[in-house]
Amino acid sequence: MRRRLILMRHGAVRYFEPDSARPLPPEDVQLTAEGEAQARAAGSLLAAAGVRPDRIVHSGLPRTRRTAELVQAACGGPTPEVREAFQEIHGGRLRDIAPAELRDAFTALQRGPLTPDSRFLGGESLHELQTRLLPAFEQLRAEGEWDCLLLVAHGVVNAALLSYLVSGGGRQVFGGWQQNPACLNLIDLGGRPGDDLLRAVNLNPTDWLQPCERVSTMERLFEEFSAWRRRHTPLS
Repeated sequence: MRRRLILMRHGAVRYFEPDSARPLPPEDVQLTAEGEAQARAAGSLLAAAGVRPDRIVHSGLPRTRRTAELVQAACGGPTPEVREAFQEIHGGRLRDIAPAELRDAFTALQRGPLTPDSRFLGGESLHELQTRLLPAFEQLRAEGEWDCLLLVAHGVVNAALLSYLVSGGGRQVFGGWQQNPACLNLIDLGGRPGDDLLRAVNLNPTDWLQPCERVSTMERLFEEFSAWRRRHTPLS
């Protein structure tokens, strides 16, 4: 009997505040007001469908913790629990990347083709991410005391998990996954890799059909970074 996994991305955040001279640390960034509204909308959507998770897990970072709390407040369920292995892939330092290479560095993991050595902004590799992520995911699968689990994670983490699920447990991470803020992915999880069913991907609770969206999350993030950098680069 398959169980329902609701794989969610955290709500919207802002890494590049216009008046801040430095990017905000990824481990500390909080949901914006828009991100909080998105999380509440996701919780309301689940509640309206009569969905009440019997486990809620998040990565422990403030943006996933708050998202999980807001969803739980809207649809019910147990106190959210922390699994740090589901934290986002760790990036390197932007100042170590040549300006001409920044756009590619931001968007590489959404474009593909990807290899185990593909890195996020010069930081953690996909192989390193999978080494901590996949055993933690299989541990959740092995824990049999749940029927509907909400897992609140991150864009690249979700892409790695979705790739793993649709490939029957393969280690290839596919490019092209779009994960909007607070999106929901629905998976019917079997007892082992290869027995999983992907029901839906990137359901956006505040923009259901996304008629005006044409750019990826990381392309948009690069645009925000570029605007921030122009503001803080001295004129020569």
